[in-house]
Amino acid sequence: MFRKIVLTGSKAPFSANSARSIRSYQYAANADHLGDALSHDIETVPLVFDKHEPKSKPQTEKSPFVFLHGIFGSRSNTRTVARQLANSMERNVYCVDLRNFGDSPHTERLDYPSLAADVERFVMEQNFAQKPIFVGHSMGAKTVMALALRRPEMPKMVVSVDNAPVATLAVQSLFPKYIRQLRYSLEAEKRTKMSEVDADLALVEPAKEIRQFILKNVKLGGKSDVCRSKIPLSVISDAVVKGNIANWPYDHNVAKWTKGPTLFVRGTNSNYVPDEAIADIANYFPNFEIRDIEAGHWVISEKPAEFMDVLREFVERKEDGEDL
Repeated sequence: MFRKIVLTGSKAPFSANSARSIRSYQYAANADHLGDALSHDIETVPLVFDKHEPKSKPQTEKSPFVFLHGIFGSRSNTRTVARQLANSMERNVYCVDLRNFGDSPHTERLDYPSLAADVERFVMEQNFAQKPIFVGHSMGAKTVMALALRRPEMPKMVVSVDNAPVATLAVQSLFPKYIRQLRYSLEAEKRTKMSEVDADLALVEPAKEIRQFILKNVKLGGKSDVCRSKIPLSVISDAVVKGNIANWPYDHNVAKWTKGPTLFVRGTNSNYVPDEAIADIANYFPNFEIRDIEAGHWVISEKPAEFMDVLREFVERKEDGEDL
């Protein structure tokens, strides 16, 4: 089941007259405090991706979907959903590995400006006939939001799944313990069996399905059979500790996205997008809608059918001409 939130950008009780909006218009002409968050000169890496095509010929007038995963994720996370959406919505769907995850290159920098810059490069290399619809979960959600602020002309629509343009305390509490335990298991203890790594993770994460998700980033080694990480844990740990994944490095007085509609999908059992974040959503993405799905943080994997229903209804309504 999902619940439609009536509150939208045009109806939200957070107007330009609010204290939050008035507070810092002095920054509007000066983006120096954002560093290179909006720069187009960030060094990028080529991203690995899967392209899912409909069984029938894709309709070229329809925008493709570009799916971005969260931390510890990869392009495989949304493979089943992507295949179903490609067929039911008659368009191509791309699932992308972000830098330092899946099969994409490893690099020292890991933050939202660099993550977004890689995706921008990917889009330009694909030379899509239509502007893509970006769908991101968790870290991927902040990446698509950052892309919209950095390249306002690039998205047709933006869909953020269980994240918001705010600092996210849940990231700081959950993921450091996973990283520490993986490093202990793989680097200190040098476990040789996946079951041993799982047992180590179980000390900090009782949910088997979450451990299985994290363990997709672990592989057995060569002749020694020592388990190894597929992803650069030291880089990811550094990014998490510094707050690069939890934080939000933008200022709505400098950059906001008004070029198209934005959908925020929340898991009702998750604390990533509290009601208090709606004011910030309205400031950065004025043309927004919110849907709630009865799920935890991993909304797409927990409730794929409900998620696809929500996404399909939103996109088809907008493509039929509402608010575009």
